Amino acid sequence: MYARRFYRDDYKAENLVFFRAAVGQTDLYIGAWTDLHKEAIGAVKECRGILEEYIRRHPEFLHSLEPVDPLAGAPAIVMEMCEAARIAGVGPMAAVAGAVARFVGRKLVELSGEVIVENGGDIFLHSRSDRRIGIFAGNSPLSGRLGILVRKEMSPCGICTSSGTVGHSLSFGKADAALVVSKDTSLADACATALGNRVKTPEDVEEALNFITCKPGVIGALVIIGEFVGALGDIELVKL
Repeated sequence: MYARRFYRDDYKAENLVFFRAAVGQTDLYIGAWTDLHKEAIGAVKECRGILEEYIRRHPEFLHSLEPVDPLAGAPAIVMEMCEAARIAGVGPMAAVAGAVARFVGRKLVELSGEVIVENGGDIFLHSRSDRRIGIFAGNSPLSGRLGILVRKEMSPCGICTSSGTVGHSLSFGKADAALVVSKDTSLADACATALGNRVKTPEDVEEALNFITCKPGVIGALVIIGEFVGALGDIELVKL
């Protein structure tokens, strides 16, 4: 039984079919040219199998809140997560949602020219057209009223969001939404966590944005806390 992610009701794209792919704790919402549910489930199972087998060999990878070095011969997805965590200064599992979205998205791109994979607010986007991505920010009055424009030239990319007030993911901050855009979805996820961790009041936003946008690979970042919004880098805000 999976909790209903009501923000998904607002997903719209005229040329894409949206469907759900859920296995264990992984619950994806995917847009593609055709319904690729069977293929998506296969990709999720493959990805989960790789990560679960690695965690059995290296439990620290699962539990650490700080970067860890991968074991020799670690799978590519583990290497990506460890590198993203090193850059962001967080534990490798802070990158897992983005890494899974990217893994599945890459598989599906072989079958569909455009793919959107959403994993708990973390998105892998491969699009041939510009897309507007809405921002869910919990009880903030700006929630659902603001979005960002992701131009087709930026694709493929990751748009990942962390929150200290929404959901069950670990955050040490109070941001309603801390969003990061990167060509690397794993890096976007890890950096969104690091960004959110640094924001406890609106006064923290400027320093936090300066900190995260200096990280190599980060295209832009945005923070919403209450009625306050701040953005830095290649971020184009749109009203929804």
